[in-house]
Amino acid sequence: MKIHLFNKDQQAELFPAGSSVFSEGDKGDEMFAVIDGQVDIVIRGKVVETMEAGGVFGEMALVEELPRTAAAIVKSDAKLVRIDKKRFMFLVQQNPFFALQLMTIMADRLRRMNEKL
Repeated sequence: MKIHLFNKDQQAELFPAGSSVFSEGDKGDEMFAVIDGQVDIVIRGKVVETMEAGGVFGEMALVEELPRTAAAIVKSDAKLVRIDKKRFMFLVQQNPFFALQLMTIMADRLRRMNEKL
């Protein structure tokens, strides 16, 4: 599922292939929207999901306010938009559809992880 999280005037940042967006255990004070490219989500050294254009990642740390449980490694050169805690809270408070979309994404990920067990 793709959701629109950012203002058109927000700048996408370029991340080269192989670079780390964040690591397991890092403080989670922002999430990311993928504009272009691919980002692998890695848990304990295993790729569990590859995010592509239109996808989002890193939201769990904002919701839980706990350290990151996964790493995000750029698979192919990527353009990403950072969504900080302030913007995240604005989206949740002002747009109930955003919160529902995010819950749907998280439920879908949990369901897919359960199927792998």
